[in-house]
Amino acid sequence: MDIGSINKLAEIIKSSKNTVFFGGAGVSTESGMPDFRSEKGLYTAQKNYGASPEELISNYCYRRNPELFFRYYKENLIHADARPNAAHIALAQLEARGLLNAVITQNIDGLHQAAGSKNVMELHGANDRHYCEKCKKKYDLKYALAGENVTKCESCGGTVRPDVVLYGESLDDNVMRSAINSIGRADCLIIGGTSLVVYPAAGLIEYFGGSNLVLINKGETTYDSRADLVINKSIGAVFNEVMKTIG
Repeated sequence: MDIGSINKLAEIIKSSKNTVFFGGAGVSTESGMPDFRSEKGLYTAQKNYGASPEELISNYCYRRNPELFFRYYKENLIHADARPNAAHIALAQLEARGLLNAVITQNIDGLHQAAGSKNVMELHGANDRHYCEKCKKKYDLKYALAGENVTKCESCGGTVRPDVVLYGESLDDNVMRSAINSIGRADCLIIGGTSLVVYPAAGLIEYFGGSNLVLINKGETTYDSRADLVINKSIGAVFNEVMKTIG
């Protein structure tokens, strides 16, 4: 681990008045959650379903072939036994200490909240929340998993779907506005665990006009040249060391 980079990040966090964290799939892979493009990611599962992940978790598949949609969704995107890792825990601790204002996430696993983060903006929703598409009755994950492959509402018989944004659907306007406002007000933006290629979420970086842009990702991103600090290491390991340094 580059001690110089760790010390610099710790100092940036301590001296900043408004720090926002924006994270992607790489934040949760260390909790055992699959991403899309790694060797063990969701793309490797497509041979079992006859379509790509983008097709399988799309609004089109949900409408045209709900049996296939829910089979793929429940077998690949639900990980009820996953637990927060060092990054989730550190971010929650930073928020509790007044050193972090908000977490913006592309993930749908709820691990930030499980770690204790309060101000979390979920760009793509959360798979622990479900609702009946017909009468809007809300359901938890336990109910959704207990039923048949396509779970039905106990009140009206409508389809109970996850409260997530599928491919082909628009992001929630209120969540997007909150994320844009948070990033626009930040003087420090830490981006972690994302290659910044998925839009419109990746475009949020354009709203940042603060003094410190930090990128933490195992691989390079197209925005590295614009960052004030780039750390190409495991995000959990980085935050573990940062918290030791901050004390």
